[in-house]
Amino acid sequence: MAKTKGSLNLLKNKAKKEIDSAKDLKDLDLIYKTYLGDESELAQILRSLKDLSKKKKAKIGKEANELKNFLKIKFTEAAAALKEKAEKEKEMKEWFDITVPGKKAVSGHLHPITLVRRKTEEVFQSMGFSVIEGPEMEEEWYNFDALNIPKNHPARDLWDTFYLKNGLLLRTHTSPVQIRYMEKNQPPLRIIVPGRCFRHEATDFSHEINFYHVEGLMVGEGISVANFKAIIEEFFRKFFGKPMEIRFRPSYFPFVEPGFEIDMKWNNEWLEMMGAGMVHPNVFKNAGLPPHQINGGGWQGFAFGIGLERLAMIKYKVEDIRLFYGGDLKFLNQF
Repeated sequence: MAKTKGSLNLLKNKAKKEIDSAKDLKDLDLIYKTYLGDESELAQILRSLKDLSKKKKAKIGKEANELKNFLKIKFTEAAAALKEKAEKEKEMKEWFDITVPGKKAVSGHLHPITLVRRKTEEVFQSMGFSVIEGPEMEEEWYNFDALNIPKNHPARDLWDTFYLKNGLLLRTHTSPVQIRYMEKNQPPLRIIVPGRCFRHEATDFSHEINFYHVEGLMVGEGISVANFKAIIEEFFRKFFGKPMEIRFRPSYFPFVEPGFEIDMKWNNEWLEMMGAGMVHPNVFKNAGLPPHQINGGGWQGFAFGIGLERLAMIKYKVEDIRLFYGGDLKFLNQF
């Protein structure tokens, strides 16, 4: 009996020490199973009572049950203390000072191509041009035939076109809107047509399959190359913030006659900026403009086309067109 009593005292002291040192509820649960579980030493002592005499059974049984009740009370108190401690730690972890000013939301900004487009529209609108848009998925008639580029014409090879299964195509320039607009509007007229275009060509630092093109058209009585030169010089002056020297070089485009390339002097070098020319009579005819005689002549006008990416690359000193569409925030956040 003395040995059993001594075991109970040792068990009590050991259990009390471990309960007091429990770090959390999970740790306490393991200790509980050790001392009050079905396979614990105390449970074994209680099961052995049936083999003892009546006198010993009464004494040891009483002491064992007192220890059991003592341990239950200790576990209950320890569990409450650990739970309160855990809640306080959670509160401290989640606590925040409601008087601290909130974090300012990061605001976005416009893409450099959008900035250039808006500036281009602003400058031309200040000179009396209207901004017109047209479909990106276009009919072959408007994209080629009506612009004096009939089927089997060698000039079609200049545009690497995406043809669609529905019989349409992805427009290769915004020039088709010339025809669409002149079909419904009579001269005099001044329009620019900014928009996205597509060409199936190799991608490199100066070419992309997706790009933005601005078509310009001015038609009226006696419109000449001199008018075009004045308009473009004024556009470059307002866009770049200073007078720019330009030059004309003869070139070929099916929808204009004569046609020319416009170069601009930048850092003492000539840069090719756009294609242009006087609107071809066949284009007027295909647009359905009625004859209009002026001193023996007819409607006259000029058309031009320029890439927004080209303007952006010069204005922002970007050397690779692919950066505009790469989604790199280190690049885009500069604007």
